[in-house]
Amino acid sequence: MSCCLLEFCRVQELKAVREFLFQNQQNNPSLEDKKTENELAWDDSDWGSWDNPEAKEDSSGTTTGVEEDSAAVSAPWLQDCVVSLSPCSDLMVVAKDHKAVFLSAKWRTDDGGREEMTLAVSWSGTLILTLSVCLSVCLCLFRSSTGRPDWTCIVVGFSSGYVRFYTESGVLLLAQLLNEDPVLRLKCRTYEIPRHPGVTEQHEELSILYPAALVTIDGFSLFQSLRACRNQVARAAAAGSEVVHPPPLAYKKWGLQDMDTIVDHSSVGIMTLCVFDQMKNASILGGFHASVKGSPPAMSQYITVGGGPYTGFYYAIEGSSQPLLSHVALAVASKLTSALFSAASGWLGWKKQSEEEPPQKQKPKVEPATPLAVRFGLPDSRRHGEFICLSPCNTLAGVTDDFGRVTLLDVGRGIAIRMWKGYRDAQLGWVQVSEGRGERESSPSAPLPRRHAQFLVIYAPRRGILEVWGTQQGPRVGAFTVGKHCRLLYAGYRLMGVNSVTSQGWLLHTQQVCLFDPATGALRTVTVPFHLALSDKKSERAKDMHLLKRLTTLLKSREVEPDILESEAQSVLLDIKHPAVKKQALESLLANKNAPVSCLTNITRVLLASLKGQDPEAVDEVLFQMCSSQLKLLQLYTDIQQLHSTGEMEVAGIEEELARVSPTLQRYAELTSGSHPSVSFAQDSPDASLPVQSFLSQMECEGEEIRVVPGPNADWTQLGSFLFWGCLTGESPLQKVCNTLQKTGISPQQLLSLLLSVWLHREKEVLKKTEAVRHLHTLLTALSSMKGAVEESWDMQCVSPWWQQVRSACVQSHSSAAALLAAIVAHRAAKANITILAETKFQSEWEAVSLELEQWAVCVRQLEDVLSLQTLLCVPPPQGTPGSATPHCSVKALLEGGRGGIADSVAKWVFRQDLAPERLKDMLQRRGEAESTGQPSQPEQGEGEKSQEDADFNRAAELLVSVCQRFPDSLSPDLLFAHCCWEYVVQWNKDPEEGRYLCWAVEHLKLVSSPHIQLGISSMMWNTFIVKCFSAAAFLIEKVGKAPKDRLCRRDVGMGDCAMTSFLGSCVQLLQILMEADSGVEEVTPPELCVEEVWGGAEGPASIAELALEQKGVHYPLVQHHYLLASLLHTAMTFSLRVKPLSLFDSKGKNAFFRELSSIQLMPSGDMDPGLVSLRQEFLLRVLTGWVTTQREAVEGPGSGDKTWPSLCLDLGLLLQVNPDLLRRHLVCELYNQGLDPRAEQVMFEVEDKDVLGSQLLVLTGQRLSYSLLHTQTQTRPAMELLARLPPTLCTWLKAMDPSELGCPSVPLSQTSRLVSRLIEILPENHGQYSLALHLLEAVEALQGED
Repeated sequence: MSCCLLEFCRVQELKAVREFLFQNQQNNPSLEDKKTENELAWDDSDWGSWDNPEAKEDSSGTTTGVEEDSAAVSAPWLQDCVVSLSPCSDLMVVAKDHKAVFLSAKWRTDDGGREEMTLAVSWSGTLILTLSVCLSVCLCLFRSSTGRPDWTCIVVGFSSGYVRFYTESGVLLLAQLLNEDPVLRLKCRTYEIPRHPGVTEQHEELSILYPAALVTIDGFSLFQSLRACRNQVARAAAAGSEVVHPPPLAYKKWGLQDMDTIVDHSSVGIMTLCVFDQMKNASILGGFHASVKGSPPAMSQYITVGGGPYTGFYYAIEGSSQPLLSHVALAVASKLTSALFSAASGWLGWKKQSEEEPPQKQKPKVEPATPLAVRFGLPDSRRHGEFICLSPCNTLAGVTDDFGRVTLLDVGRGIAIRMWKGYRDAQLGWVQVSEGRGERESSPSAPLPRRHAQFLVIYAPRRGILEVWGTQQGPRVGAFTVGKHCRLLYAGYRLMGVNSVTSQGWLLHTQQVCLFDPATGALRTVTVPFHLALSDKKSERAKDMHLLKRLTTLLKSREVEPDILESEAQSVLLDIKHPAVKKQALESLLANKNAPVSCLTNITRVLLASLKGQDPEAVDEVLFQMCSSQLKLLQLYTDIQQLHSTGEMEVAGIEEELARVSPTLQRYAELTSGSHPSVSFAQDSPDASLPVQSFLSQMECEGEEIRVVPGPNADWTQLGSFLFWGCLTGESPLQKVCNTLQKTGISPQQLLSLLLSVWLHREKEVLKKTEAVRHLHTLLTALSSMKGAVEESWDMQCVSPWWQQVRSACVQSHSSAAALLAAIVAHRAAKANITILAETKFQSEWEAVSLELEQWAVCVRQLEDVLSLQTLLCVPPPQGTPGSATPHCSVKALLEGGRGGIADSVAKWVFRQDLAPERLKDMLQRRGEAESTGQPSQPEQGEGEKSQEDADFNRAAELLVSVCQRFPDSLSPDLLFAHCCWEYVVQWNKDPEEGRYLCWAVEHLKLVSSPHIQLGISSMMWNTFIVKCFSAAAFLIEKVGKAPKDRLCRRDVGMGDCAMTSFLGSCVQLLQILMEADSGVEEVTPPELCVEEVWGGAEGPASIAELALEQKGVHYPLVQHHYLLASLLHTAMTFSLRVKPLSLFDSKGKNAFFRELSSIQLMPSGDMDPGLVSLRQEFLLRVLTGWVTTQREAVEGPGSGDKTWPSLCLDLGLLLQVNPDLLRRHLVCELYNQGLDPRAEQVMFEVEDKDVLGSQLLVLTGQRLSYSLLHTQTQTRPAMELLARLPPTLCTWLKAMDPSELGCPSVPLSQTSRLVSRLIEILPENHGQYSLALHLLEAVEALQGED
């Protein structure tokens, strides 16, 4: 009801805007030094402007009414910019020199869930490339469409005289040179609906001011041209063609004469003199015998400000100047000439850019201006005007000058009617307010037309104050302290393109005056109520507003005594006459946090008594209802507060129900109380007392009934704590509180919701107070006995809505322990209630059986299961693992999660605990042992617990076993391993560098006993996650021809080289599992997936096991084909071998890769090409060589090496059609070559062709002996003598050997002797080299004897 400043929008990214516009200055260190030097001097911003006002270029834009401020040193950047805001406040333009930034409106949701508008940067750039032509002024905006905003056009004037039109995205629509002087101002006038029949209808117009000329463009033609330009630009962008330049605009140009300097102007519009004024002017000019025309001429009025005179009034008679169309004529003539040579030139005036003359060759012609003399002015030789702002109804104008004055002009009479002093560098705006409907409709005659009031808004940046003044001689009705560097943005126009037809029913809201604060980015609008324009001496409402302001001031002061506050506020409320103001005052009083409850009660009671004492017809019904309802709520608050101060306890025994769940509750309490510490504020704590203001805001009273207003859970918990927490802790009398609440008329259902809200949200405190459960039972029983709680006509074979409300709250709550306790208590109370009803109805000693008790039994069992599961989920992860927030589950969440929801929760827990598959298997084995013995599993104590980790593991295992026992079907081992497998592969997909995740996923999959589930999950893993990376790895190795480097692996596959090696190994295992599962599917029947009876109502997504059973079967040869490729890739990466893996297959084999595993593909069959077989053989031999090398390193080092590769190579050899005996012989030779004789002897037994092997080993023995006799650096005398005694053939043969081929030449003679013995055994006597072997044996034995 008073003048206010409301924030409606916030500008974002202001820092980025500033850095973009001022990046040249920021990069210049000399300017920074100069600025620092200025900052060390005194601040002369409050001194007068000693500069020459004529040298200061005043840039302004119509959207914002933009003026340049005299910037203070602290925040001067915005004062150097041109700022303009659209009438709908959804586009802002900030410009400096040749740069501009467009900010568009966006809606976002704040932290409180409310929608708010922000302005964010949508375009920024350079408007022109020629740096010498700098931006002079910026005008926003045009809106167009039939009644609603369509799009916005930005009009920019330049110091070169050009005026350019842009879209919101910075696309140039139109450019025209209207004069060769700098553009000083751009202003716009749009259509307004005439308020009176005699008012001349004003047409739309854009006016551009130059130092000595004024150009006006008709709004209708401009609107049509801009719309055509925008459509043409859009079509050209869509078609990818060049933009066709439009013809120039038609305009009028007036040469303003008889003024020394002009810096601003205002176009008032068309005016027509009345007959008396016409006769008066004629007689003054022509004397007594002057003739008077029959109809007064229509004239366009222009007002200019500047110097000599200070203000000038110009009148241009309509029809005296035709629009300047020479540009159009020239365009038409040139087009007619070129049309003879080009038939595709378009219609007249529209010519492609490529056909135009370059701009530097043909300068646009500038038309001369039509002279227009000043009619009269306000002469003041020393005063220079700076800015003029026209009122919305074109009757008044505000003018600022260099003397710090603001002058109010009467536009019609051409006189100054008021002046304010002390407003240097002031910025002006206008607010027009309409009278509210209904304020004048009570007149006995026909309803009077709505009145309009105008207020002048003045922002004084030197003082940092924004003032609102009533016109013409009205008082100051509002003043706000704001920053010293704000900008007052006043558009002064609305949408363009609207006429008398399209404006019917037009209710578009536009902000009239906006204040932009660059410090916070806030845009605020001034709101002024109409009654402030009325006389403040005679208006009753003005007096009431004064009293309301006095009460507001009183409530803001914190040092007022309660007695004084009560008396003052009471007198003010009784003195206020208008009901609406009195209601507003009462609302302010009730919302004040400093007023005590007794004060509010007394004042409300007195106000209600005064209303009752008045004439019933004169009393406002809304105010009366508000007083009575608020008084009733205050009385309820007082009664509850007094009851909480007395103590009385009622206890009901319920221990036996709690004994069963107490161990789980105790473990749950230990785990939740040891959670991470958190920060909370005292005022947010549930223990904090509920202020009466919050109580009143959450309750509403209608007649005799009091209701709780729906709101956030936190508010309900706070209100519930106020009503019931004292009862739950035993500090308040339960029965009296319930009786008091019952008398108020609050529905028992709402009281039950409040009670359950506080119980479920304060779980930790409930678990600490053991007696709270008994008090809850008493409270529930008391609430159930209230009228309207349990229906008297309730059939026991139906579900009671009352108890269903309790169950719904429990099953939805994430506070598992509190929900279980509430369910146990409610079950007991419901059972007692049903027993009483049965006794009254049947008069029988039989125990009543009802559907309600069945529902409760299921609910309690479900909550016990959830508590056990939640206790497991609360186990903290071990140190060093990536922690995350503890997940919370509820009965409702598990039912909605489908049949696999429980296993999925446990699988996520297994991942957070970083449990290896083997350890999980150990845990589940304990479950099997516990089920077989019928005893709960106990962790081994003492020696078994070697460390704290073992103790934690045992506790976690115990909890997991207990959960699995509660969910025997949902957490069967196969289901749990399947979900763990899927969880780990999902986590690996998020972070492929963690190859351990995929490896563990495969290990979990191995532990699944059902081949049907194994087959389905393997197929899903392959198709969903694996095949894409697998194919990328295969193509990368094929392209590189060897094991790729880390950089290439990351680029093509998305993981490093080590991770890719691990990934390929997991692929081999996965495909192996897939083949084994496919083989075993037909031998085993598919498993039946069951669920516990109480969880049979689960609805939601299918579980992983269900999806796995639905998968199609696979084509075994195709899986084996991929297994072969995966093995080749893995070996190539492991041993860093050069190979093109896809080149080891023929065309059929290559085409079959990476297809659906369930599809039937044309596979390679028959004998393979010998060339391919030799390539495969060479690759496998290199693999064996690489493996033997690693085994030698493993023997020398601490490790033992992987011993599975030889068997893998032999298996691959069978699949690749490579002779396996050849591979075994090569392996034996390589092992002897590296000095691993014992392993070589083991493999030698498997070799079939012993003759070839003997020949190969004979050479190897000769190399060893040659090294011992001829190539050792320290040759002994016995060795030389032995060499001399050897047969010549043997000696020659030994000298021909090359020991450098040996991997390990220095082998003990005993091993060489054993090797020669083995040679003689495997070589037949008729072998050509048998004698050579005998000579070797003699030589070795002789050498051994010498040693």
